[in-house]
Amino acid sequence: GKRFIDAGKIAAYGFYDKFTLAAWINPAAPTGAIVTHMQDVSEPSGYGLMLKDGHVQLDMAARWLDDALRVETADPIEMNRWHHVLATYDGSREAAGVRIYVDGRPQKIKAIIDELNQSFASKEPLRIGAGGGPPNRFHGSIDDVRVYHEALSPEDAAIVATAASVRDIAALPPAERAKAQSDKIRLAFLETSAPAEIRQPWRSLEDLEIERARFVESLPTVMVMQEMPERRETHILIRGAYDHPGEKVSPGVPAILGPLPAGAPNNRLGFARWLVDPANPLTARVIVNRFWQGYFGVGIVKTVEDFGSQGEWPSHPDLLDWLATEFMRSGWNIKAMQKLIVTSATYRQSSQVTPELQQRDPENRLLARGPRVRLGAGVIRDQALAVAGLLVEKVGGPSAKPYQPAGLWEEVSGQKYKQDHGDNLYRRSLYTFWKRTIPPPSMMNFDAAGRETCVVRLTRTNTPLQALDLMNDVTYLEASRVLGERMMKEGGSTPEDRIAFAFRLATARRPSAQESQVLLDDFRYQLDNYKTGRDAALKYLSEGEHKRDESLDPTELAAYTTVASLILNLDETVTKE
Repeated sequence: GKRFIDAGKIAAYGFYDKFTLAAWINPAAPTGAIVTHMQDVSEPSGYGLMLKDGHVQLDMAARWLDDALRVETADPIEMNRWHHVLATYDGSREAAGVRIYVDGRPQKIKAIIDELNQSFASKEPLRIGAGGGPPNRFHGSIDDVRVYHEALSPEDAAIVATAASVRDIAALPPAERAKAQSDKIRLAFLETSAPAEIRQPWRSLEDLEIERARFVESLPTVMVMQEMPERRETHILIRGAYDHPGEKVSPGVPAILGPLPAGAPNNRLGFARWLVDPANPLTARVIVNRFWQGYFGVGIVKTVEDFGSQGEWPSHPDLLDWLATEFMRSGWNIKAMQKLIVTSATYRQSSQVTPELQQRDPENRLLARGPRVRLGAGVIRDQALAVAGLLVEKVGGPSAKPYQPAGLWEEVSGQKYKQDHGDNLYRRSLYTFWKRTIPPPSMMNFDAAGRETCVVRLTRTNTPLQALDLMNDVTYLEASRVLGERMMKEGGSTPEDRIAFAFRLATARRPSAQESQVLLDDFRYQLDNYKTGRDAALKYLSEGEHKRDESLDPTELAAYTTVASLILNLDETVTKE
């Protein structure tokens, strides 16, 4: 109670980490901190192994009011004698993932608080004998403190608690050894004295078990719903008051849309079958209408979020019905529907519009011309990467964290954004890590929907921030540089040919004479500037982690990069002419 040991800033675990805390203690008082990584104040954040009224306790807390975990032994330990205490945590964020052992024996434990939601990692040092404020100092003796970067098994916990040395255990007849003592001498033999033909297979087995455990932990988990054995009664709540139930209700589907399929149970499974039943075209209509909106900017039913009485009537009801039935006939093949739409004569029309048609049908609801729509927020980035040749087309896998302005997460939430490297920088935007309250800023600039609510009809705006993003964001500067390299290596030998090559890559057409002249004039202007400012050219070409092709002249590459940036800006404006 008079002093404690500061062990330094080690073992800064968070709630996904597995760890074990162990120590020999001889307590003179029933309450005190044994080993902690938490603030030395009342109600601290962090984690720690404690004594509380004689009970061994493991605390983990981000915030004690509503974000903490506390587990303690059901029985207290005896004062003024030596005990070995050990606690393990398996990274599950639940009290069920905690085990406590006293003198090598697992203890019956109870969860006092089980509300851990955020990481309890602390910047405090590891302390022995302190944590939780001066009143929480440990009174008595502490010896042989151990911290493991894993959750020890019950067998290992018993071995750690075995005080007898290997020499003393070896002196005992085998029949008189406790199981933990036998395990301890067996492990000592395997580690230090076993011949190679025994030690090597044992180590291989240990490695395989570790590899298997890591593989199992890497498997993603999926939440699964299950029907209750006996259905709970559900009532209409009068004026929404939970304690004022009204008429009893039961599961069902709207009668106007037809009954459940024959033989289908009246539960979630039956409802799922009803949703995709050929006799119920609503699901397919809604889905193909969203596909249509993606290509034409507006759905056949304009109110894609509302097919009810308050929604708009379809502009082409027969077309909507045909697409819906075709979608079901194809086996709900999404890729086939995309191909069907983009190869249709309707989609492949020119998007040029006459003054008369503009006056009569400004929103192209009559489908008399091809669509002219800006790409979606994620596709804008993907298109730039694809044209440059940077896009990684791997399907599936964990989320990726591409470039993002520094300090954004810290400013809003206090958390740090750990940017990925290598291929993860260039994966499709579909895989971009999305923090609900702090979305990727580039996507929000291009009107991506937030994640607080479900949004299926997106807005389309034109703001200066979008141009600023395309001309200054690391992603687009890097894509422009790599496209500039392609222009120089694949586009031919003259500036005219190289510009035409990049323009066709980005827009699927050749530039007009006027467009070609504008881009050629800009190239010559930028080339003159960079010839007198080589350092500026090198700085401009240093954006992004993709290695620059140093065999190319940097001043010429910088000029082509600027032209490539202009072409990519044009590319993101419209899907096609």
